[in-house]
Amino acid sequence: MGNCCVIRKDPTSEAAQVVSPKRKNNKPNPFAEGGGRTNFLVLKDPTGKTNIHAQYELGRELGRGEFGITHLCTDRDSSEEFACKSISKKKLRTSVDIDDVKREVEIMKHLPTHPNVVNLKDVYEDDKDVHIVMELCGGGELFDRIVARGHYTERAAASITKTIVEVVQMCHNEGVMHRDLKPENFLFANKKENSPIKAIDFGLSVFFKPGEIFNEIVGSPFYMAPEVLKRNYGPEVDVWSAGVIVYILLCGVPPFWADTEKGVAQAIIRSHLDFKRDPWPIVSDSAKDLVKRMLDPDRNRRLTAQQVLDHPWLQNAKKAPNISLGENVRTRLKQFSVMNKLKKRALRVVAEQLSAEEEADFKEMFESMNTSKNGKLTAEELKVGLHQNGHKFTESDIQISMEAADRPGKGYLEYREFLAISVHLRKMYSDDEHLHKAFSYFDKNKSGFIEVEELRDSLSDDLGSDPEVVIASIISDVDTDKDGRISYEEFVTMMKAGTDWRMSSRQYSREKFSNLSVKLMKDGSLKVEM
Repeated sequence: MGNCCVIRKDPTSEAAQVVSPKRKNNKPNPFAEGGGRTNFLVLKDPTGKTNIHAQYELGRELGRGEFGITHLCTDRDSSEEFACKSISKKKLRTSVDIDDVKREVEIMKHLPTHPNVVNLKDVYEDDKDVHIVMELCGGGELFDRIVARGHYTERAAASITKTIVEVVQMCHNEGVMHRDLKPENFLFANKKENSPIKAIDFGLSVFFKPGEIFNEIVGSPFYMAPEVLKRNYGPEVDVWSAGVIVYILLCGVPPFWADTEKGVAQAIIRSHLDFKRDPWPIVSDSAKDLVKRMLDPDRNRRLTAQQVLDHPWLQNAKKAPNISLGENVRTRLKQFSVMNKLKKRALRVVAEQLSAEEEADFKEMFESMNTSKNGKLTAEELKVGLHQNGHKFTESDIQISMEAADRPGKGYLEYREFLAISVHLRKMYSDDEHLHKAFSYFDKNKSGFIEVEELRDSLSDDLGSDPEVVIASIISDVDTDKDGRISYEEFVTMMKAGTDWRMSSRQYSREKFSNLSVKLMKDGSLKVEM
């Protein structure tokens, strides 16, 4: 259901977790929004009573997801802080949604205490919400910490991998298949350097028995095993998903990438691994061997969680190379949490074209937020100011926007940078007039395309020490027809699309993957159809 004890983006805006419509009980919930009632029971035996407020004080919002909101939660007796995820019954639109909540609670109760799994404290249910009180994980997401650290090594990747696979092994030993392993579902317990990471979000997890076969297409696209797409799978899918995470930890990009859902599915079915691009040539053979064996498309050959833990790379994790895997890895990781440089510049172009009346409003807002009156808006001032103006953005949203606009990385925004953020948050670039003006800024020769040389000239101040890598990355991301240039249509798609591949909206993907099928062709190949 989306564990929200970390501050993160609203997942409803982008694609991701998918659930096959073949579930026979995926029928509308008569008590949900539109049905007129919310006072039905979801849970049989909540550990707490109906009134959560008698025991806990709910504080500031920590995150907002597809089904509910997570608040800081303080025990009135002990003053200990927790995270409380309140799932709105109005948003449980189908019996599948209700079953997911029930099962999430059952699995969290069932799993033994583990140092790397978020602990369940209490569960309450009232007429409007189900309240899940959990351990507070305030250290941020796995990838955010890696990027912020400023360096990245194979040894660090091995240590994180060992922890993730230990969680998988524990779940499998307890008869639980996670089914949604991805970097966002591993959080740091606190902000200390030696903080443990914790697995969260068991909303798509299920109990399984040895030999049991599942056929629901469930999970997040980039992490799905090929047998999930074929609707014939078991707990081996968790090892595959963990293998995808390891690949990303070592090189910064997913192993199976495409611009469309069908393309991603086809890449997964082909299961071709690229070990040629940087930094793979300097990654140890032992690490590459483990990745290959975790991402074996034949689930019968794929390593089990125990076999992964027994692999020499993890057995000797403390001896793994401790040299940086290169600045390119950090750059790629960061590109997944902030928009590309072309979109950043386009936002600034749009900001510069606002009417005097529009800009006056933003100027007034900036001055009211900048309580220090020094013309330098900090992330905290931005967050407080946006909330005071009725904008419920999470800290993760705000941090991403700060990084997108704060070009030199100063840690604060000047007015023009704030203006670019405002354009982004309000999506003021979405009308044709603004988009045409922004496109024309880059299309210097008025050819109707943004060409490589025009990108190089327009982004000269933003390209860093390896401009050709950045330009190639932009072309690869935006040029969907692969003609080596960016058309107006491709530019518009980029501007209106989400900013990263960490996609989480179930409903979006239910629709996108509802007709997916994998067919065996006469030549023995597999064809994906949607």
